[in-house]
Amino acid sequence: MHVTIEQAQQAIEAARAKAAAIGTQMCIAIVDSGGNLKAFYRMDDAWVGSIDIAQKKAKTALFFGMPTGQIGQLSQPGGPLYGIEHSNDGLITFPGGIPIVDEDGVMSGAIGVSGSTVENDHAVAEAGAQAIGRTELPAHPWRT
Repeated sequence: MHVTIEQAQQAIEAARAKAAAIGTQMCIAIVDSGGNLKAFYRMDDAWVGSIDIAQKKAKTALFFGMPTGQIGQLSQPGGPLYGIEHSNDGLITFPGGIPIVDEDGVMSGAIGVSGSTVENDHAVAEAGAQAIGRTELPAHPWRT
């Protein structure tokens, strides 16, 4: 099951509302379960550089079935995933990317957000993901 366009729009609106509530401008990307861009929203005055980062955060969260901040913890020097950000045409391994899990526990897509502090990016991504599903993956998530 893929994130539908209606769900992607709901997630973007929830993320946009959260960003506005905390007073920041964000780029928000939704990818489907294959890592393909489903929807994108750039708030007025959001950094141009955040366009690419938001999309890569979404793909990173989807490709590895975990929040990008968790991947970042594992990819520190000496960590088991050190250097992973150089794979897959570039990954982002700091907070702001979160898998989206449907009601059946299937990873149906992911959201990536960029434009503020990593704490704000994560909070905005979480608001978007939770608007249409869960963010906790089962022990063995479905994979493409």
